[in-house]
Amino acid sequence: MQTIRAAIESDVLAITDIYNEAVLNTTATFDTDTKSLEDRLAWFRNHDDKHPIIVAEIAGTVVGWGSLSRWSERVAYDTTAEASVYVHVDHRQKGIGKQLLEVLILEGERVGLHSIISRVTSENEVSMRLNEIFQFEKVGILKEVGRKFDRFLDVHIMQVVFKN
Repeated sequence: MQTIRAAIESDVLAITDIYNEAVLNTTATFDTDTKSLEDRLAWFRNHDDKHPIIVAEIAGTVVGWGSLSRWSERVAYDTTAEASVYVHVDHRQKGIGKQLLEVLILEGERVGLHSIISRVTSENEVSMRLNEIFQFEKVGILKEVGRKFDRFLDVHIMQVVFKN
């Protein structure tokens, strides 16, 4: 049985490993170089109560993580965050991503966000469907904005707006 909880600094190594696997093998992120532990620690410390990082844990092992990150440093965007969810390759397609996104949405509402944005590569049908389950709408497509694995990729901008 898995639990979802707030991430703590000692989770950053597992978060980094999960993310780096996605960097090397998927188009879920447009990073093309793996991240160092030091880089991910700085990223972790840059989050706050309004921009949480959560993890999914099974038997004491982190198997996935999610975060709400600032959409922009400009103050006018303070009520909007970007959601990210990554699941360990051995634990995908088990509902963990869905649980993580659901908790992120609840946390976003709790801290007073008005909007959550998700950027999804056009070929990432699993993430597209996951966002749609939680009423994210496609609000735009950025054509061929990223190049990874020797091909140009489109990105769908998806958004959920809270009624607060």
